[in-house]
Amino acid sequence: MATSARAASFGNPDEPPQGTINITRPADLTIPGPHSDAISGQFPTSLSPPATDVGSLPQFWASFNNAQRRIQNGGWARQVTQENFPISTTISGVDMRLGAGAIREMHWHQAAEWAYVTYGSCRITVLDPQGRASVADVKAGDLWYFPAGYPHSLQGLGPDGTQFLLCFDDGKQSEYSTLLVNEWFAHTPPDVLALNFGVPAETFKNIPLHDLYIFPSDLPQSLAADQKQVENPLGPPPNPFVFTLADGPATKQTKGGKVQIADSTNFKVATTIAAALVTVHPSGMREMHWHPNADEWQYYIKGTAQMGVFQTGPNAVTTNFNPGDVGYIKRNLGHYIKNVGSDDLVFLEVFRAPEYQDVALSDWLTHTPTQMVTAHLNVPADTIAKFTKASVGVVPV
Repeated sequence: MATSARAASFGNPDEPPQGTINITRPADLTIPGPHSDAISGQFPTSLSPPATDVGSLPQFWASFNNAQRRIQNGGWARQVTQENFPISTTISGVDMRLGAGAIREMHWHQAAEWAYVTYGSCRITVLDPQGRASVADVKAGDLWYFPAGYPHSLQGLGPDGTQFLLCFDDGKQSEYSTLLVNEWFAHTPPDVLALNFGVPAETFKNIPLHDLYIFPSDLPQSLAADQKQVENPLGPPPNPFVFTLADGPATKQTKGGKVQIADSTNFKVATTIAAALVTVHPSGMREMHWHPNADEWQYYIKGTAQMGVFQTGPNAVTTNFNPGDVGYIKRNLGHYIKNVGSDDLVFLEVFRAPEYQDVALSDWLTHTPTQMVTAHLNVPADTIAKFTKASVGVVPV
């Protein structure tokens, strides 16, 4: 009777109740058949979900850790796209490494490219449709953004190159469908190349006949020298293509952590992708909330997370995330992210939207007449008065 009472009070309200709270014979909880302790150990809340979980949701977990690496002389890349992560319709992601001096071949995309540097430093070049070029260096914690169709290149700097996350504003965008400058040269008749560039056709006799993609090279000259070389009489592009996020100010901060936002209001060139870098201290939690203007694509950088997602039905599912993992929550679905490790939890929230928007559950409840909230929750008015007021981003601890 006591177990039933606990399940009814703090378990799944639907019948029959779910969760280990209902087990009366411990042996019934074991997994005697084939299984992997190494894998299931990474997902404790999938192995033993909270009693409040109910139903199911489309898989909202993926990982770069088990994505196949495309390895070239100079670096590598691995990707998570809608092809292998079906729920992710608005964003695809690439994790890329370039050694010192190594180049990601000059190219452009049919989708906008947003990037977060996770290691080292990188030099970027980009040209806008007015012929205004930009060359800049970025370091760990910095961003860049290239609108769709803007040609660009990337190069790892010393001493150990770089690693970065790329996000495209199209879930189907793949690294294997990039428009590469070398491929265009190789598949254009020499007389056409000669006419276009005003030089003899013989000039192009030694061009590579295959794409370079990632390849080793010497370290570039100084940033100032490269910037001088690409100067245009029209001047530089009006809005920088790079942005400092991790070393910038917090938009929301409590004793539990902080949220740092980059969108078109402060990173003006980024008109199709908004993002937040979230830091949650041990035992802290990214508050219960949802996003009204876009699906959320997540990338976990550091720490151990537990995320619960709520959908109509009701359907409520909890799972775990570790460094290198990717999460995806559909627009307007309620969710929270709790730090269940001993170190800071750091992750990115990325949206195909011009501005970052969220609605916090506590903000809504504390800005609704108290009598209305009491009628719904059966919680006394004086207790509701103690609820966290407004959206804090990360719950104080």
